Amino acid sequence: MRDRRYVKQQVRRAAECRVHEHRILDGAPRENSVKWDVERVQSNERHRRSLAELQPDAHFISATTGDGVEPLLSRLSALLPDSAFLYPDDEISTQTVRFFASELVRETALEQLDDEVPYSVACEIEEFRESQSPVYIRAVLHVERDSQKQILIGAGGQRVRAIGQTARQKIEAFLGSRVYLDLWVKVLPNWRRNTHALQRFGYSLPEDRSP
Repeated sequence: MRDRRYVKQQVRRAAECRVHEHRILDGAPRENSVKWDVERVQSNERHRRSLAELQPDAHFISATTGDGVEPLLSRLSALLPDSAFLYPDDEISTQTVRFFASELVRETALEQLDDEVPYSVACEIEEFRESQSPVYIRAVLHVERDSQKQILIGAGGQRVRAIGQTARQKIEAFLGSRVYLDLWVKVLPNWRRNTHALQRFGYSLPEDRSP
C-alpha cells in the first residue's frame, strides 16, 4: 500500500526523474508582448525538446500552473516498493499529547505578545487529566523576569485570560474534546541558561565532548 503523502515528500529525492520548470515570462513592452510571448513559447519548446532527447525519462512540471505534477507523482509512486503502513492512521507523531498542548499554549502566547517577550517564554504542563470531562490541563508559562510576568498577565489579568482562551480552543480542536485550561505565569530566573531547566522543558542539549 502506498501513501500518497509520502510520495509527495519524496519528489525532491527522486534521482531517476529530471524535473524542469518551464514558464512564460511577462517582461516585454506591451506593444510587443504578443510577439515576445510567441517567441518565448517557441524558445521554451525547443529547449524542452532538447532536454527530452537528452533525458527521455524526464518529467516537465510547472510550479506556476501545476502542469505535469500528477504524472510525476504517478511515476514516483510506481518506483516505490509496496509496504504496509508502519504506524496507525491516527498516530501523527512520536511526541506526547502533553507536548502538543504545551506547544499550543506557548505558540498562542508568542502570537499575542509579538516581540514583547522574545524567546523568554517556556510552557510546562504540570497536570493533565484525560479521564475527566472536560479534560483538565494545568499549564505554567515560565518567564525570566518579573517585568515579563507583568506583561504576560496584563492589566487586570486580561492578557493571560486572552492567551488561555485562544490556547484552550486550539487544544480542544486538537483533542476533539472539551478542555478546562488552568493557566499560570511564574518567574524562573535565567531559565535559558540553566541546563536543568532546559532539559525539564524538553529541550535537547548537545553532548559535552570536551576532554
